[in-house]
Amino acid sequence: MDQNSKLVYIADDEANIREALKTFLENANYTVMAFENGEALLDEFNTNPADLVILDVMMPGTNGFAVCKEIRRISHVPIFMVTARDSDLDYQTALDIGADDFFTKPVSPMTIIMKVKAMFRRVELERNAVLQNLEINNEPS
Repeated sequence: MDQNSKLVYIADDEANIREALKTFLENANYTVMAFENGEALLDEFNTNPADLVILDVMMPGTNGFAVCKEIRRISHVPIFMVTARDSDLDYQTALDIGADDFFTKPVSPMTIIMKVKAMFRRVELERNAVLQNLEINNEPS
């Protein structure tokens, strides 16, 4: 899997978190675009979808839950949620609306990197299984 071809979007209103995640992901050879709010991420996603999205739950304007719901209406892209709020309700809400993983701040950037790599491995395995199944089903009998 070529990580350079993987585009990751981050939306977090805290510049230090946004930039730390961006730096760690870029150092792991991902292409990263960082946004300070959900609206900016959604605008970009609608014209140039990412391969994975990391959303802060509590952002001014459109919060991460709303952004996640909107992305889920149009895409199956993996979505990670990050929040300072540590409640079971937030965790449940995130997963119920379609997030693939949920992290409570402070979160280790290395943990995020390892989860991103694992998610891309899983997506690639599923894609290969589907392609293999298509090839098997399309072979002449």
